[in-house]
Amino acid sequence: MLKGPIKTWSTPVTGEQSRVIPCILCGGGRLKPSLVCAGFSYVRCTGCGLVQMNPQPLAAEVARRYQENHGTDYLSYELANEKTFLHLQELALADAGFAALEKDLLAKAHPAILDVGCATGALLEILRERGWETTGVEICTPAQAYAQEVRNLDVRALPLEENHFPAHTFDVVLASHLIEHLNDPRAFIQEVHRILRPGGYFLVTTPNIGGFQARFFKNRWRSAIFDHLFLFSIKTLSQLLRCSDFEVVQVCTWGGLAAGTAPGALKRVFDRGAKRFGFGDVMLIKGRRR
Repeated sequence: MLKGPIKTWSTPVTGEQSRVIPCILCGGGRLKPSLVCAGFSYVRCTGCGLVQMNPQPLAAEVARRYQENHGTDYLSYELANEKTFLHLQELALADAGFAALEKDLLAKAHPAILDVGCATGALLEILRERGWETTGVEICTPAQAYAQEVRNLDVRALPLEENHFPAHTFDVVLASHLIEHLNDPRAFIQEVHRILRPGGYFLVTTPNIGGFQARFFKNRWRSAIFDHLFLFSIKTLSQLLRCSDFEVVQVCTWGGLAAGTAPGALKRVFDRGAKRFGFGDVMLIKGRRR
């Protein structure tokens, strides 16, 4: 019997203002219950299968989660886990063939990379050392201040769309464990498309509701948390990227079983299978701007 996983850190469930919205992928209004959690729930669109929190908290309410006291808590959480999170990001980029992409781009003049939701800027600092022109976006103001003041990075505190970057600014845009937090992932992806140079790459990492753990643990799944407004599968996220004129060039998944949920030997078998057969708990989709 598998033990229940420890859920990802999240802000407390509060009585925020919310509204019912149609499916952001297909626009449909036929939604059926999917996951019922403590104080919030998800629905699944009967048309395209996208899972989203609905009613959904207003964007202003979501933004407040990353300010003041909760923002300080988030920074403490990121700093406490910084080395682990950085290692996982580097492993994910390796799976997505980032080394070859980086080699090609660094051979050109002034390759530019944007990390949206860059937290403390640990990855951006490494990329800068390797020759990238780096920019970050982080709406958690304490984390943004840390990245800017401690690491001397160019990190903006506004949401991506409000920074008004010029079109065709970046060669690569990264978004790791961010898109599931956004009220409007479609608008976000469209903005990424606008600011990427033709042929540029978007690497987006997010929990995979089509994975084994999500299907097995259901509402006990570690990524079914209050801060995750959308829970994507490979199918729904790929479709959302294609709708914004991205070519999906690679899909990776990993994480067959969470640490502590099964004996080590069984976990290793599931972890290998997750990478090979695509049922991992987390996925990375690499899209190329058309």
